Amino acid sequence: MAHIIVIGNEKGGAGKSTVSMHLATALARLGHRVQTLDLDLRQRSLGRYLDNRYAYLSKAELDLPSPLHTVLPELGAGTLGPGENASDRRLQEAVAGLEDDSDFIIIDCPGSHTRLAQVAHSLADTLVTPLNDSFIDFDLLAHIDAEGDKITGPSVYSEMVWSARQVRAQAGLPPIDWVVLRNRLGAQQMVNKMKIEKALERLSKRIGFRVAPGFSERVVFRELFPRGLTLLDLKDVGVKQLNISNVAARQELRELIKALKLPGVTVTF
Repeated sequence: MAHIIVIGNEKGGAGKSTVSMHLATALARLGHRVQTLDLDLRQRSLGRYLDNRYAYLSKAELDLPSPLHTVLPELGAGTLGPGENASDRRLQEAVAGLEDDSDFIIIDCPGSHTRLAQVAHSLADTLVTPLNDSFIDFDLLAHIDAEGDKITGPSVYSEMVWSARQVRAQAGLPPIDWVVLRNRLGAQQMVNKMKIEKALERLSKRIGFRVAPGFSERVVFRELFPRGLTLLDLKDVGVKQLNISNVAARQELRELIKALKLPGVTVTF
């Protein structure tokens, strides 16, 4: 059975597609069979990223390790059973068709609450939630008092993850390993940054997630999208000397994959 990794939260701009793409490509480079699904049916950020990759590699006549991308199947008329939800059926059929030929299935969720995202969370063996390092994004997980010191209660996304955990428990499936990534961290030790760090530490014990460092804010991520490339591809496309920022970004990716503790994965790049 493939290990299902869901990249999700209910807020746009947190870096979900960047994390999805780099994680998928890194696992492919490590020799794993990786399939991807993009549940943002309108914007398709991950799907577009991979379209760009396949087109660039074909034009440049390069053969670089890459994940395979699958589009959700369309349902024929009259194929749904009584009371069956179309979104549930489409996602379940897609995953069922990929499991036997994959080591990992990476599902990139939209930055909003949809039925597809809700079902995907219940399928997650590992749930990765990128979070910008601000109290605006923290509010996705929990409400906090005016001073930023006291958690007053869980927020909508945490409640959705709790529901997904209950669904898995009722089905006799292993619990979700939930990892929250602190994305776009600044270099300075600002008071706000330290408050968020302490708040996440308290909340992680309360609602059950692990905290891991994600990616710092770097121009390179935006520059790579049109060619569908990732940090690990730079030397293969002729970049002889990585600058300090790119080297640091590769290290962040390495530490991220180590922190996820995925089954059978040894980081060798």
